[in-house]
Formats: sequence, C-alpha cells, structure tokens
Amino acid sequence: QQTAPVRQEQSQAEKALALINTFATGDTDTARSLLADGYIQHNLAYGTGAGEQVAFDIFRFDENGKIAEHWDVMETIADQSTWQNQNGKF
Repeated sequence: QQTAPVRQEQSQAEKALALINTFATGDTDTARSLLADGYIQHNLAYGTGAGEQVAFDIFRFDENGKIAEHWDVMETIADQSTWQNQNGKF
C-alpha cells in the first residue's frame, strides 16, 4: 500500500488564507510565522509596524443567503497601562 507524500510547504494561497484566519482567531504566533521581516502594511488606516491590532468584519446576508453588505473595523490595541479594566477595549 502506497501513501501520498506529505507536503512540507504551504502554497501561497494557503498561507494567505492562514493569515486571514489569524485575523478572526487572534493567533498572533501564526501571523508572525507567516509575515516576513520588514513586512509592509498597505492599509491606508495603519502604518507599517503600528503594533498589535484588532479587526473584525460584519456581513449582512439577504433573504437568498447572498452577502448584501460588509463592514470592517480595525484599531490598534492601546497600551495596557491605559486600560480602564482588565480585558481592554476588545
């Protein structure tokens, strides 16, 4: 019985999807492992190296199950010394 070889490398599409998934899960270790040293951020709202950020997307679906609207929010996480409670803003 022959088994398929184990693939060691992720494709670029798999890496991109894995990074997008980290936005939802908050898995910063995986995000760091996927980003190159000197990673450049091209989102106009955030500069490169803007620190830890939180982001979320909201979708509204229509009666046919199609995406009708989309919103997203991204914000740099404030330094813990400025928090008013233990769980921060998010």
